[in-house]
Amino acid sequence: MPGDFKTPTAKQPTSGVDLRPRLGQKVSYGCRVLPGYFWQRLKRRVPRGPVHLMIAMADHFEPSIIPEDGMLRAPCDEQERRLDLWCREYPRMADAWRDSDGHPFVQTYFYPAEQYDRQLIQQLAEHTRSGWGEIEIHLHHGVVAPDTAENARRQLVEFRDALVSEHGCLSYLDGVGDPKYAFVHGNFALGNSADGCFCGVDEEMQILAQTGCYADFTLPTATFHSAQIAKTNSLYECAMPLNQRAPHRRGRDLERGQSPQVFPLIVQGPLMFRVSPSRSRIAGIENGAITRRNPLSLSRLRLWKQAAISVRGKPDWLFIKLHCHGMDPTQRDVVLGEPMRGFLSELVDGAVQRGEILHFVSAREMVNIILAACDGREGNPGEYRDYRFKRLRATSPERTVDVASAVVKR
Repeated sequence: MPGDFKTPTAKQPTSGVDLRPRLGQKVSYGCRVLPGYFWQRLKRRVPRGPVHLMIAMADHFEPSIIPEDGMLRAPCDEQERRLDLWCREYPRMADAWRDSDGHPFVQTYFYPAEQYDRQLIQQLAEHTRSGWGEIEIHLHHGVVAPDTAENARRQLVEFRDALVSEHGCLSYLDGVGDPKYAFVHGNFALGNSADGCFCGVDEEMQILAQTGCYADFTLPTATFHSAQIAKTNSLYECAMPLNQRAPHRRGRDLERGQSPQVFPLIVQGPLMFRVSPSRSRIAGIENGAITRRNPLSLSRLRLWKQAAISVRGKPDWLFIKLHCHGMDPTQRDVVLGEPMRGFLSELVDGAVQRGEILHFVSAREMVNIILAACDGREGNPGEYRDYRFKRLRATSPERTVDVASAVVKR
């Protein structure tokens, strides 16, 4: 589970296993992350004056999750009950607070390909068509034994095609061609980066590119996870061949005036070190995970801004990618209850005083705004939500509109 290594990921075997990080794991993690992090802190500053904040929630959305044992799945009726509750309660929770463009706080539902359920996806698709987010692709594989390239490709293609043909989801580059999607890797092992665990497919990034993935939203990992790479707080394209293991270890930062050529892009969330509020430790790690132990707060927002994740040459457009497990019943209150309401109230009501212009976006919309920044676009970034990757039709919960009629063309 993001943000707390002691909590198992959704498909990780847990029974009888001590998940506390060992000293060697901590040292290895620190050796990878700290040198680049401190250099980044010396060079990077949040710009003075008003800043545009693009905030996206990548929800690792697993209706079947059983937090106590990642190898089990909840019964079908329990999955249906969880989704019914979500679709009913999320609009009630989020509707009152809007960004500068009049949009509510939305989720991007990264649904596990290996857990496809037609009825559940259809209900979730109807929820998103009401204006509460978008569905993208999540995949757990190679958990018990290393996966193969052939099987990984099959799962991605079959799920991608079902989302399009059965549920009217996903997007298209400039509105035409083959379907495109954003991706999150289950257990964080993107490109077989976790020492061969929880994946097994070295050429995974190439498969993603070939099957229409335009951006990956996996990083950062859970704290002290072996799949964490040295490059942090960045938007970039892979500089290594995509058929190599973990080609995202090296990358060319996205820059204003230079349109990216290598997809999928890597869109990272914040990874920052902070003074810990806990008396048992001096420092903590901020990785953008929303958990019961670490709910949303304005103090965390300050760290996300300090990460200053942006396109080079456009520092006043900051991109904040957060993540959660919305279907985990142990996390329900933090994503649907008072902690979320309180944060959204403080976030929206105090934005002007903090010099912030808020834009609540989906993963797809975030990438579109990133591409607009690369192309040197100016003005309100909210106008570029549909810049290149377009859904055929979307609706807004407060007013039904055909977004395609307002597309900003390149």
